[in-house]
Amino acid sequence: MHSSKDEIYSHPQAHIADFKFDQSVAEVFPDMIQRSVPGYNTIVDAIGQMAGKYVAENTNMYDLGCSLGAVSLAARRYIQSPGTRIIGVDNSEAMVERCRLHLQAFKSDVPCEVICDDLQNIDINNASMAVMNFTLQFLEPQDRQQIINRIWSGLNPGGVLVLSEKLSHPTEQGNELLIDLHHEFKRRNGYSELEISQKRTAIENVMRIDNFATHEQRLKSAGFQDVVLWFKCYNFASLVAIK
Repeated sequence: MHSSKDEIYSHPQAHIADFKFDQSVAEVFPDMIQRSVPGYNTIVDAIGQMAGKYVAENTNMYDLGCSLGAVSLAARRYIQSPGTRIIGVDNSEAMVERCRLHLQAFKSDVPCEVICDDLQNIDINNASMAVMNFTLQFLEPQDRQQIINRIWSGLNPGGVLVLSEKLSHPTEQGNELLIDLHHEFKRRNGYSELEISQKRTAIENVMRIDNFATHEQRLKSAGFQDVVLWFKCYNFASLVAIK
């Protein structure tokens, strides 16, 4: 599906508004995420593979913060179990509209429903897998434990939560090193200094990131027995928590 080039922050802006997943972002989202998140394709495809392994027959898979449906599409390619259902959730109407079109464009035996709502309002039940692919970092820090607890409750025994996040590093020099590597990654993908700094300003107030220890602690206190760091590149990581 054709997508446009991300030029949202390419012109000087007198006032940089907080980043929002609105129409303008939805239009360029595939380009934006490819050029901003190292290893994004690897992460999405591996989540699909895990869906093939963990999504059991007659259970649900939840794609929480599904944006344009990349994870749901990947999961559909790998899921073999009969009677499974994917439930995608996103609170951005612009994203949900496009996500439904993307999912319709590909034939599949796995039904996929996309709900436009806050994921706090969603009942999670009979789940063998839940995915939050760069979603939790945009939610209020004080709500995060409760959200993880609710996912844990809705998962069947042996079910998994895949959690991808941008991480902070506990020391300042380590954190700066990772930020520098990430900014260089963006430069090499054609982003200018202006775009990098304006995007950083726009996202600062809406994306509050945790370090790995905080995520691990939160998952363990929800009841997950094992937390596996399966992917990391610079300050981007993905974990699998097993119930």
